[in-house]
Amino acid sequence: MRQKFLFIEAGLLTVILVLSGAVQSVNAQQNFPKVKEFRIERSIPPEAVACIECHKATNPGIFDDWARSRHASAGITCLDCHLAQPGDTDVAKAHEKYYSQKDLPYGEQKYKVPIASIVTPKDCSRCHPDEVTQYSKSKHANTIEIIWKLDPWLNKGMNSDNERKTGCFNCHGTVIKLDKNGAIDPATWPNAGVGRLNVDGSKGACTSCHTRHRFSVAEARMPEACDQCHLGPDHPQIEIYEESKHGTIYHAYKDEYNFNAAPGTWTPGTDYRAPTCAACHMSGSGKVMGTHDVTERLSWETQAPLTIRPQDFKPFPSGTDWKVEREKMKNVCRACHGDSWINDFYHGFDKAVEDYNEVYFKPAKAKLGELYEKGLLDKTKFFDERLEVEFYELWHHEGRRARMGVMMMAPDYAWWHGFYECKLRFANYMEEANHLIETGEKAYVAKDFPNATGDTQKPPKIFGNK
Repeated sequence: MRQKFLFIEAGLLTVILVLSGAVQSVNAQQNFPKVKEFRIERSIPPEAVACIECHKATNPGIFDDWARSRHASAGITCLDCHLAQPGDTDVAKAHEKYYSQKDLPYGEQKYKVPIASIVTPKDCSRCHPDEVTQYSKSKHANTIEIIWKLDPWLNKGMNSDNERKTGCFNCHGTVIKLDKNGAIDPATWPNAGVGRLNVDGSKGACTSCHTRHRFSVAEARMPEACDQCHLGPDHPQIEIYEESKHGTIYHAYKDEYNFNAAPGTWTPGTDYRAPTCAACHMSGSGKVMGTHDVTERLSWETQAPLTIRPQDFKPFPSGTDWKVEREKMKNVCRACHGDSWINDFYHGFDKAVEDYNEVYFKPAKAKLGELYEKGLLDKTKFFDERLEVEFYELWHHEGRRARMGVMMMAPDYAWWHGFYECKLRFANYMEEANHLIETGEKAYVAKDFPNATGDTQKPPKIFGNK
């Protein structure tokens, strides 16, 4: 009997070895992707319970947003985002007083933890590293550097610091500062600008698009997420989108859109009929992977005074190849359009760029240079002479509207708000400029230009102490 069992054991061992060899053979012939490992702790520590219960009573709006979020569903609490380390520069010192107030729920020392008031991309990167890395390379994250390299309002100090804080920097972002007591400097806060420089050195605010405290991917997919900043006379992308066929279809059928599709699965034709801003510039589509770098997929830099390729944009070279990026955007278009339609669109777009550059911008720029060279305009300030304003608005207002109107297929912005206005502005500008040159008369200087008190030093934390 014992001998029989030995034969059986030997047979089983042979089978196991054969199967093991077969598995190894299969493994040698196939590539297995790295398995993602997720571990979610559903339990909530007492300190986090204290946060939730206290803010539920004192800030019910914050609690309700969080309670409806995917974070809450996954057991992600206040502490997972706001917890700081002892000694961090951005610890909210004023928050610590709440742990010694007996009249507050959970206001006891045993629940005390260091809290950071501002949640930054660095904090978000603990769970979303790829998205943060992509975002850090974008124009959004680096927009403070870009505007300081381009903008005469800042460099010439032609607006006040508070006009910047409440206007320009509310979208572009501030350089966050702390006072000697560790409180956030109100001159730099509150702010959710896309290029905000945070105390921990990270750039940007994820809450610009995924607003607190729901942090909804659905919200960020809607065009309304972009319209806080991308509107108005100088960059009316939301108005342009509203006029385009894409915007028309969106408004007609948005109730049928599945904005809550899981990240990476939002599919044209299945989840939405016509694209939103995110669908073209960020979301995945077909062969094109999703990205949080909005600089990708661009083949022209239409915000610049002279339209150039993104990699040639001196304030912030993209590091991309415009031909590769154009092909990505074309692949996004191919979900709904044929190649003949796509190629004909780009033919018209490229021609509009050429017309703007050669017919309007370059001659106007050359004329401005001539006026400065002859001493008929003064370079000391900008905007205190009318021709400086005319030149600025030619590229910053009408010129952008013309290019962006063509780019996003809004005929009224391409023509009436765009090239039509370019013609009028250009004609008036050239008439006055030539009159000054012919007569040798200097331009009138507005000596009482109001509130031109802004600091002209570039932020040292961005540019160093140069």
